Amino acid sequence: MQEFFMDYGLWLLIALLVVIGLVFLLSGKGKSAVAEDPAPVAPPVAAEPIAEPVVAPLVATPDPVPVAEPVVAEPVAVEPVVEEAPAPAPVIEPTPAPIPSSPAVAAPADGADDLLKLKGVGPKLGALLTELGVTRYAQIAGWSDSDIAAIDAKLGNFKGRPVRDQWIDQAKYLAAGDIAGFEAKYGKI
Repeated sequence: MQEFFMDYGLWLLIALLVVIGLVFLLSGKGKSAVAEDPAPVAPPVAAEPIAEPVVAPLVATPDPVPVAEPVVAEPVAVEPVVEEAPAPAPVIEPTPAPIPSSPAVAAPADGADDLLKLKGVGPKLGALLTELGVTRYAQIAGWSDSDIAAIDAKLGNFKGRPVRDQWIDQAKYLAAGDIAGFEAKYGKI
């Protein structure tokens, strides 16, 4: 069957176009729009003029009501009122509570670790952690659930990152110096 269409496909297409053309010609689309015997048109009839509307007599309006003259109020002398404002209370800036250190790490050793090696910690978050007193991988590795909650409450827009980015697990690898284990699990530093 496929060979038939390949051999005679062009002839079938031409035959189809001829049939469509014949249907179009016989359907009457080619006839002119003007009728051969136009029907006579009746002459226009003149319309009767419109009658003038009847004007009703006007109703008498009531007498105008007398209007009282406006009263002008006399200006009253205003004495300036001066109130002494109470002295503003001194504004006391709340100081952030120190981050509880875990018993595993009492005090950070000399120098700070590069917290930017943790996946999910960028320059802004690294600076914020430093402000909060977090400078060592060992500190992060020793966090308990309450420590995470305390830090998380202070992270602002970065809330939820310690758990989502698994900082504690990452910090355990880096605090132990297991770079190969870290890179195997979290990718290249």
